[in-house]
Amino acid sequence: MRRLRRRNSENKAMAEINVTPFVDVMLVLLIIFMVTAPMLSMGIDVNLPKVKSKSVDVAEEKLVLTITEAREIFLNKTKMPFGELNPKLEAIFSNRIDREVFLRADRSVPYGFVVEVMSEIRKAGVDKLGLITEPPEGIK
Repeated sequence: MRRLRRRNSENKAMAEINVTPFVDVMLVLLIIFMVTAPMLSMGIDVNLPKVKSKSVDVAEEKLVLTITEAREIFLNKTKMPFGELNPKLEAIFSNRIDREVFLRADRSVPYGFVVEVMSEIRKAGVDKLGLITEPPEGIK
């Protein structure tokens, strides 16, 4: 009969993996992502009106039109003059099924200007127009 021989510790294959360098790299990456993530979500600063209603989730890739305090119009993050708004929206919605725009307007913008912008949006063939507001402080 054959005898099985035990391997001594010198011939033994290394079965352990040193995870310390892996943990070091992951911690550095975590710090980098924590520092850069807030910078990615910065947008146009607008002082939105506060209302007591359910907030709209615009996390999906939706078309957001922003009117700043200086009456500047931004389509998502692209600034455009008022006269180019209608042709630009018509071009965007020519190939889209959902004709939906979310409107953010600073509370100091006159109501008449907001209505003019809403009129241009409707003329471009938009079916749904949502207004984005902020809840009052203390209500989440």
